[in-house]
Amino acid sequence: MTDLHRLSIRELSEGLAGSKFSSRELTEHYLKRIAKIDAQVQSYVTVTPEQALAQADAADALRKSGMANVLTGVPVAHKDIFCTHGIKTTAGSKILDNFISPYDATVVAKGKVAGLVTLGKVNMDEFAMGSTSESSYFGATKNPWALDHVPGGSSGGSAAAVAADLAPFATGTDTGGSIRQPASFCGLTGLKPTYGRVSRFGMIAYASSLDQGGPMARSAEDCAYLMNVMAGHDERDSTSVNIDADDYVANLNGTSVKGLRIGIPKQYFNVAGLDADVKARVEESLKKLEDMGATLVEIDLNMTDAYVPTYYLIAPAEASSNLQRFDGVRYGYRCENPVDLTDLYKRSRSEGFGPEVQRRILIGTYALSAGYYDAYYVKAQKVRRLIQQDFLKAFESVDVIAAPSAPTTAYKIGASLDPVEMYLGDIYTIAVNLAGLPAINAPVGFDKDQLPVGLQLIGNYWSESQLLSVVHQYQQATDWHTKRAAIAEENA
Repeated sequence: MTDLHRLSIRELSEGLAGSKFSSRELTEHYLKRIAKIDAQVQSYVTVTPEQALAQADAADALRKSGMANVLTGVPVAHKDIFCTHGIKTTAGSKILDNFISPYDATVVAKGKVAGLVTLGKVNMDEFAMGSTSESSYFGATKNPWALDHVPGGSSGGSAAAVAADLAPFATGTDTGGSIRQPASFCGLTGLKPTYGRVSRFGMIAYASSLDQGGPMARSAEDCAYLMNVMAGHDERDSTSVNIDADDYVANLNGTSVKGLRIGIPKQYFNVAGLDADVKARVEESLKKLEDMGATLVEIDLNMTDAYVPTYYLIAPAEASSNLQRFDGVRYGYRCENPVDLTDLYKRSRSEGFGPEVQRRILIGTYALSAGYYDAYYVKAQKVRRLIQQDFLKAFESVDVIAAPSAPTTAYKIGASLDPVEMYLGDIYTIAVNLAGLPAINAPVGFDKDQLPVGLQLIGNYWSESQLLSVVHQYQQATDWHTKRAAIAEENA
């Protein structure tokens, strides 16, 4: 039973249903792998073996009673931005290092109802602000493909855990690419759903109009299984849309690639800084889709130059508002021996927040301040609407839009990128969040250093089934999603 981590979600489900192995055996297998390998990867912040084994035993009892769901007993890792009852929830920050959540996020609660076994909470950039997972208070997570490189961010722990076979799939969140970019860097499939498709209740907020939870796994099929759990209306989330979710697994072959119109934005393939290997692998994947019957259509997305400045006004502005609740009074980190209330606020926040979070709070507060609100924040919201309209016009002539997920492969840990350079690395992903659209990353090969490259497909609203289906069919014709880093081949 040393190769359980090589099985797909469907194979795990069938194995559990056929009593080839129990959920306890499967859970113990993953816990042993985490204990052996994760010291090198540092993907987990908190591992919960006692709770995991108790959930596994309960899942096995359900199997015996005939009351099991399709995923009952399958392990999962949760990004440490989702509140988990009785388990530390940190959002990668010192300010929440001592926070034990008194409730479950809706995504976590739905996972429990589905019978998923929680292995633990995985690392992330602090408050989801970053593209490398280096800003975490708990240290940098490593990319399983090259341990001296980053796994991407902010869902870098989720990506690294799956890529190292330390969890079969994981939850992530995406505010400006935080599912798609780490999936690209770690050779995984990752779906950012339409805004409002997955509940944000219990998901610690960064930028409320941009944040969205989604699945990360090796394949589109594996993502579809987790998406079936995560998606759906939640009356506790005012931004959750009351539209029935699809059966994403049943719809995996629902979209024919033959005749699919794929938009190729010429502006995206002329971006300064687009790595030659990345461009080549993406173009090869598009040629493969063309060979499968798709039609490539050149399109214009004229607002491309506005993506980064628009996003980096709106997201920090919302962050400055959302993060004011961390004041050292009610919960979380509190400075020692404050002399008065002002000192308590100042030192708790300056000691509790890392430099990237402080930077974005300052940018956002400035953009919202009197005299600058209209010049910056209001103008950015107007440009945001133009970006959305740019996409909607494109979707009048194409079914999906193709792009790289990132202009480069994974950076080296500690690379001397200044903040602006790092922000420019989000050029291909942030517009999707500004417009509220769904998008997916699929692994499509490697660069000269054998680091993974990702293709991004962007869909129209509520087209998650279509995106998963297209990638699923691409993955039936290719094997990039089956490639594993050397560290993932280690047996427990």
